[in-house]
Amino acid sequence: MKTAGDAKHIVICADDFGMHPGIDEAVLRLAGMNRLGATSCLVDGGSFVRNAKALSVSGLQVGLHLNFTERLTTGSDSTAFPVSVLIARCYLRQLDEVAVRRQIVRQLDRFEAVVGRPPDFVDGHQHVHQFPQIRQNLMAELVRRYPHKRLWIRNTRMGRLRWTGAFRFKAGIIQRLGSARLVRLARGAGFAVNQEFLGVYDFRGGRETYGRLLRTWFSVAGQASVLMCHPACEPDGNDVLGGQRVAEFDVLADKRTGAWLEEYDLSVGGLPVDAVP
Repeated sequence: MKTAGDAKHIVICADDFGMHPGIDEAVLRLAGMNRLGATSCLVDGGSFVRNAKALSVSGLQVGLHLNFTERLTTGSDSTAFPVSVLIARCYLRQLDEVAVRRQIVRQLDRFEAVVGRPPDFVDGHQHVHQFPQIRQNLMAELVRRYPHKRLWIRNTRMGRLRWTGAFRFKAGIIQRLGSARLVRLARGAGFAVNQEFLGVYDFRGGRETYGRLLRTWFSVAGQASVLMCHPACEPDGNDVLGGQRVAEFDVLADKRTGAWLEEYDLSVGGLPVDAVP
């Protein structure tokens, strides 16, 4: 008979906190239901300053969602590119290293000023934190700023997802864009990383599709997996994910999700940085 100690730990992380109020409300409501363990913040989003203080009592790990692709309400857009352009420039080593470092510093400064403390972890909007040029500058800045803090870095390695049909090709592309090298840098700097990454799909299909995918991800989750999600209580006209965010919220808030977590012996929380390499 299984006990609570046998449960696998999963970090369900809501991305994009601060982009707009509908996302922020969803994150806080799901946190209150124990359906999330973490959220990552777009520090230049229009609602970040207004709603970030509520995160201090949410029980969530709070991280920086490093952004080089989204043009948001505040901050410098000088290094914001469409993701396809950014990938090409990174791999051709065409980014201005000084500008990259400046953008990383600015976003970390803003996070600390608004949240009042360093981030618990760092990941990237559209996974930019693992791209060449960005990852080296990010690790160097994190080591400089936080020499005695063991934060964690999102690893996009898809792990056992390769054995399922759930968008494994897209997940594999994301992984190959820099996961292995980022993990080596992060561990070499003394930071923790999650063991595997779940939650990749095409942001279509409504509640039925998302529910089916969520249960699949739960079924293959290993110890210390991170499952990204993008919920919102209501859509925003400028948000390309639109109504699919609402579908994600509806599924995550549904009692079936609680039943699935129990079915697969999963315990939701933040990443235990002292228990992972």
